[in-house]
Amino acid sequence: MIIFDAIEQQLSRSKVTIEEFQELVIRLLNYGVLSRQESATEELLYDRYVRIEELINEYLAVIKIRLYHDNHFQYVRLYPPSSEVPGVVDGEDSQFTGSLRQRLTQNEVALTLILRLQYDKALREGKIDDSGFALESLESISIAMKNMLKRSLPDKFTERKKLFSKLKQLRLIQFRQDEEFESSETWIKVHPMIVTFVSEEALEALDFDDDDDATIHVQSPAQVTLAVEED
Repeated sequence: MIIFDAIEQQLSRSKVTIEEFQELVIRLLNYGVLSRQESATEELLYDRYVRIEELINEYLAVIKIRLYHDNHFQYVRLYPPSSEVPGVVDGEDSQFTGSLRQRLTQNEVALTLILRLQYDKALREGKIDDSGFALESLESISIAMKNMLKRSLPDKFTERKKLFSKLKQLRLIQFRQDEEFESSETWIKVHPMIVTFVSEEALEALDFDDDDDATIHVQSPAQVTLAVEED
């Protein structure tokens, strides 16, 4: 097992076991993202990734998976084959449509777009905390969604929580575990990675006439785009 032995040899230099390596790779493949500020577990895994970053990147590159690492905000996001990686320009044209891609609903994409807009607004107004997060109320998010996309958040609290929980799983937002999303005073923390998750083209496409309909779709597993169709 030449490859296995080579990996173990590289790991020994960083004092990381093969089991710890496997745990990290599996976590990245399952979740697609690591955010150091998310939990004690992800803090541990993120710090381990930093120690063996080159090895992890080369290992996953064999199957054309790439990782985007933001050192400043301390997060890592996985990009499946043929995905557009922030800051990377290449001509790769793959027909890969595998299960590593995130499958987002129309409501999830719409909410993601609004969160990016709200984050940009908070950034302009200097309302970003020391960790790069923007604090938004459920009310402000709901109003922005109606004004910009002519959409509403789900009426049922369970569906609303499910919607926000999906974005929390993607590490785009944080909120209290006991939050039920029943009050307009519910507060959401928007992670700075929203800037790389939502493409600039998506924001530019939001500049349309009131009579137009917005058709929202996902172009790549970690970048949201919005296309406008006229009646």
